[in-house]
Amino acid sequence: MAERGFKVRALGEIAIRTANLEAMVAFYRDTIGLEVLAGNYSDGIVFFRIAEGFGGHTSVLALFDANAGRPELAPSDAPVAGGAGSTLHHIALSLPFEEQDAVRAWYDSRGIVYRVQEFGWIGWRGIFTTDPDGNTVELVAYDPSMLDPAG
Repeated sequence: MAERGFKVRALGEIAIRTANLEAMVAFYRDTIGLEVLAGNYSDGIVFFRIAEGFGGHTSVLALFDANAGRPELAPSDAPVAGGAGSTLHHIALSLPFEEQDAVRAWYDSRGIVYRVQEFGWIGWRGIFTTDPDGNTVELVAYDPSMLDPAG
């Protein structure tokens, strides 16, 4: 434990403000395969389960409808910016290395454009695509055989 008395142990939530909630929900549910958490989503927020998380808090992706007319959902007056205009570089979601071929086959069957990048210095391979708002989404996996001793 650090001298500050606390230590972050997991990612709790990724929250994205979107002007295209319906398309974003369809992408993360139908293309990426995240489970929509049960709830009343008439209020402009949709939560997806990413993983079990830590201490009873499920790790989630939250989509906030920028057009919901609720100021608390848009803490900034700045317009919604996706893709290159966003300050978000990318979202990386982990899965087993053995499932990456299935990701590529799934994307190919749906005509989804993607790229694959290997990170030998850390033993990761990522499959990158974009969501309907233009945000980069990576499905990343670790494989020790990919570690490059040269870094």
